[in-house]
Amino acid sequence: MKKFFDGLKSDMKFKSAGAGHKLNEDTRENVPKVTKEQPKPRRPPTGEAQIAAASAAMARMESMQGRTMGQFKDTTGRKELIVEQKEEANAGQKLDIDTARKKSSSICTVLFRCPLTDELLRKEEREGHIRSIIQKLSTTDPTTAAILKIHTYNKDREKVKLGTETIAKYLNNIIIHPEEEKYCKIKMSNKVFQEKISCLEGSHEFFEAIGFEKRTVPGQDLQEDFFVLGSDALKTLDALQGHCDALLSAGPLKLSLERQLRIFMPSIEAAHFDLPNDFFNLTAEEIKREQRDRTEKLDRNAMLRTKAMREREEQREMKKYNYSVLRIRLPDGYIMQGIFYARERVSDLFDFVREQLQNDWLPYELLAPGGHKVEDEQSTLIECGLVPSALLTFRWDAAVLADVEAGGGQNSVSVIKPELLLKVEQLT
Repeated sequence: MKKFFDGLKSDMKFKSAGAGHKLNEDTRENVPKVTKEQPKPRRPPTGEAQIAAASAAMARMESMQGRTMGQFKDTTGRKELIVEQKEEANAGQKLDIDTARKKSSSICTVLFRCPLTDELLRKEEREGHIRSIIQKLSTTDPTTAAILKIHTYNKDREKVKLGTETIAKYLNNIIIHPEEEKYCKIKMSNKVFQEKISCLEGSHEFFEAIGFEKRTVPGQDLQEDFFVLGSDALKTLDALQGHCDALLSAGPLKLSLERQLRIFMPSIEAAHFDLPNDFFNLTAEEIKREQRDRTEKLDRNAMLRTKAMREREEQREMKKYNYSVLRIRLPDGYIMQGIFYARERVSDLFDFVREQLQNDWLPYELLAPGGHKVEDEQSTLIECGLVPSALLTFRWDAAVLADVEAGGGQNSVSVIKPELLLKVEQLT
């Protein structure tokens, strides 16, 4: 399935590249040359004293920005007063924008990345974007667009599996017996076709895209509709086999959750999380179930409960969340942050952390907020109580680290890759 989407992505980039040109043709005659000076990356402070000095400097700057310019107004002329009022209003507006940006810098928004366009989208934008992409694809590659419609628009996976397998049987009969006319005609009113194929959105578009034509043929009592394979398509059985294989191997077009890796400077605000509504989104049915659970909880509180009963209730409470934002405090004080599905496995969290390490071959441990090790990598984040947010602690495996040091190995100043320190942010 990954190969299917990678090939589709390459085709889309190639077709959207525009008209070509000769290698010896100068295509830059009318293009003005603009040279942009690359900004030098800001190096983060490395010592505790520098960090404290930077924090104090930021506090002084904020206090100076808060002072209004009204203390220095010149009241000798109306014109000067109007100009100063405008400047004061602009300064206040800029301060409000900067304050809003500062406050929103640590808000954990949920974003998704499209595998075909690499665009980042919010939760509510996903459905419209997917339909727009498939619709555009219909003009350039109708067969692939129809396959994506079948796998993406139809949510019942069992029906999709049954329908695609039935379509494959029709096509395989044609490939095996190309000389027999009965296999090249599909009666659309057939019970099997109606129950397994016509119910799938995009199925008719698929037949038309691979060379079938809709024809009305007179019957005994009335006219009947058929899908009839055209003569041109019948000559290219290899292409027909390719379409059949693509239909069976494809999957729904899904947007992947963006991890949004962020690195923060050491801060006492590490345990404070600003979570948007996406983390607590409840449908009308979920709200009713929530009310019902509360009523049952009142009844349960009137009786004694075992430890197992309390644990089951806690797990049920955790299942209300769709996402989890996790922060990992590193030995050098920096804080790493990523966003996960609440039902992802702990192994996904370990893989995420390992990708950011300089010495990714060294074993390490993660400590939960309670101080115990997170060990079962096959457990979900929900089962480990790491939703909707949690602050974990990173540490190297003590035994392995001792062996490395005994062998003359030197510890790196930073745990994570140096390029990540160039993107460090202030957690507010």
